[in-house]
Amino acid sequence: MTQKSTRRDVLKLAGAATAATVAPTIATAQSAGGVVVIGAGFGGATAARYLRRAGVSVTLVEQNSSFSTCPFSNTVLGGINNFSSITHGFGGLRREGVNVVRGRVNAVDPDAKSITLDGGDTIAYDRLIMSPGIDFKWDAIEGYDEAAAELMPHAWKAGSQTNILRRQLEAMPDGGVVAIAPPGNPFRCPPGPYERASLIAHYLKTEKPRSKVLILDAKDSFSKQGLFQAGWAELYGDLIEWVPFSEGGNVARVDPATNTIFTDFDEHKVDVANIIPPQRSNRLVDTAGLADGGDWCPINQTTFESTIHANIHVLGDASIAGRMPKSGFSANSQAKVCAAAVAALLAGNDPASPSFINTCYSLVAPDYGISVAAIYRIIEDGTIAPVAGAGGVSPSDAPASTRALEADYARGWYASITADMFG
Repeated sequence: MTQKSTRRDVLKLAGAATAATVAPTIATAQSAGGVVVIGAGFGGATAARYLRRAGVSVTLVEQNSSFSTCPFSNTVLGGINNFSSITHGFGGLRREGVNVVRGRVNAVDPDAKSITLDGGDTIAYDRLIMSPGIDFKWDAIEGYDEAAAELMPHAWKAGSQTNILRRQLEAMPDGGVVAIAPPGNPFRCPPGPYERASLIAHYLKTEKPRSKVLILDAKDSFSKQGLFQAGWAELYGDLIEWVPFSEGGNVARVDPATNTIFTDFDEHKVDVANIIPPQRSNRLVDTAGLADGGDWCPINQTTFESTIHANIHVLGDASIAGRMPKSGFSANSQAKVCAAAVAALLAGNDPASPSFINTCYSLVAPDYGISVAAIYRIIEDGTIAPVAGAGGVSPSDAPASTRALEADYARGWYASITADMFG
């Protein structure tokens, strides 16, 4: 795609991307060795599926029997969808010949080229692809730890936390206050907290109209801010209040026993507290030193091979992938590039120079969608950067029909990308 590509072109390409039309061509690796993939999410499942299509022997290790997506989990919180709608099994991957192993990985040994599971079993690899996702910095907010998260859920890993937060919203009396505390950058899904505020507001407006959503933010700006705020004003009036960092939004301490949130200057006693703590790569990477003492894993951004250990590739949220956001679509796009690179390397060939795509849809209401889209390439310094003039955001002056159409696109995107991941 040229630098004159329009946002409309990118959105069309994004839809096609889930059918792999923009993925690099993967030549069948007839003599390829075995690849182990850790994590069956947007990055791992996609990488496993595309490697298997290339004739590579693949073992996919996942600790859960199914995968629940963070994308569209906000529709569960807003009462639009049920939890089963965001939960996907691995039968399709198995039918394509992926060896799916259920187990928790405890350690990665780069020297032995093996991983160790909970029970002590080891699995050897020729190349390892890790898409382990995020962990939280539990010490970043005073009083907030794993135990506190059972009372003040983060719901930033879809699963039991999603259900806890949904039950709290259902139990909250009309007139209650729901606080959402987004972290500072970088973190998984930059627009996610604001879509969450939107869809919770939709639920409250419908079921508990005297209630309020209070956003206590560790930042002074956020993704698609103008579009979100225009939608909030149009749909919800003063039901949503956003407090930026500079006006006292930063959460410094919490008291889970009393549901009290303390910012740098104020305290807020609320009915439901959704605390989203600062994030880092999953701690599994520390067993091999893949984050090099930092929060995220440095990689060769053309192949996603670790710059710390050869034969290990890290993609998705855990990686430092240039200027790509930490999103499900980013991980899906990166996985196709990584799969192509791994297949080429196993066959003794040079990986091709890649391009990437990311589109992020957000629902402000069930019939009100907004989006941002971009195309990325490798620039001279070896990092991933957006292509100038390609992509963009939804128009600020779009009519209701366009917002409704984008909401339909969002639902179509979700159905398409999960089919691309899981078959």
